[in-house]
Amino acid sequence: MKQLRIVLFIALWCSIMNGQTTRPISTYSIVAFDKATGELGVAVQSHWFSVGSIVPWAKAGVGAVATQSIAKVEYGPHGLELMGKGLSASEALARLVAEDPGASVRQVGMVDAQGNVASHTGDKCIAEAGFRTGDYYTVQANIMENNTVWDAMAEAYENTDGDLANRMMAAMEAAEKEGGDLRGKQSASILIVKGNPTPEPWNDIKMELRIEDHPEPIQELKRLINVHRAYEHANRGDHYLELGEMDNALREYEKSAEYYPENPELPFWTAVTLTTAGETDKAMIIFQDVFQQNPNLKKLIPRLIPSGFFPNDEELLKEVMNL
Repeated sequence: MKQLRIVLFIALWCSIMNGQTTRPISTYSIVAFDKATGELGVAVQSHWFSVGSIVPWAKAGVGAVATQSIAKVEYGPHGLELMGKGLSASEALARLVAEDPGASVRQVGMVDAQGNVASHTGDKCIAEAGFRTGDYYTVQANIMENNTVWDAMAEAYENTDGDLANRMMAAMEAAEKEGGDLRGKQSASILIVKGNPTPEPWNDIKMELRIEDHPEPIQELKRLINVHRAYEHANRGDHYLELGEMDNALREYEKSAEYYPENPELPFWTAVTLTTAGETDKAMIIFQDVFQQNPNLKKLIPRLIPSGFFPNDEELLKEVMNL
């Protein structure tokens, strides 16, 4: 057994040094295009540390890629490069597979910005391994407990309403219910890019979350998606507060608090906005609860006045600070 491990290690190391691979990523993933919004996304889970640093790749207006099994990272950036030059997902994947001497151990899913999909599972990928493609998406998996995983993922994705993140996470949960990775769970990731690319690629990322090491990575990823949505609304609220559009700011802060009620800072900004809008009675009720959860937020109130985010009113300030 020790000799076998040494042989396997040497074989893997040689392939690494030849640029054929990085490390084994046994996992399940979904790559998808949202026809309504143009968004492109990848979601993935693995019993391997930091799966999100290897498998998911996406570029707005171009495509998305998942590269796994004995993962060759180059399928990600090179696949995006080829699709960016006008090749379809199928054409790009076929070219990369043809040029790869290790294609038999690769598993790759691709979708382009027109919704064309392609998937490859090499015949030496460790069982249970397989894939399924559908309208605007592909799911793929290897080293699964059961060979029903990819079908369950596809059906969950097709039968779930909501945005791209919701639908992809439904597929991920379905994989777990079918047994998931034979070896267990460790890391997960989701990457979604916007439908309309800009000259600033960093602004094209709608969502990028990674669970590097966790006993329940899918559930933790779901929790962080809600936190992410909370802060999306909070950021919009900050924008409207800066513009003095109090009704819009209040609406965004309230949505933010609904997504992440455990964080007292989010209703804090709702109360600040209510105060600025003159609805101090409603604000005081919220402030009272917020300050009980996090007394330091009370210290923030006087600091908001010079920035124009809280009324410069001594009596009002005293009332709030005496809560």
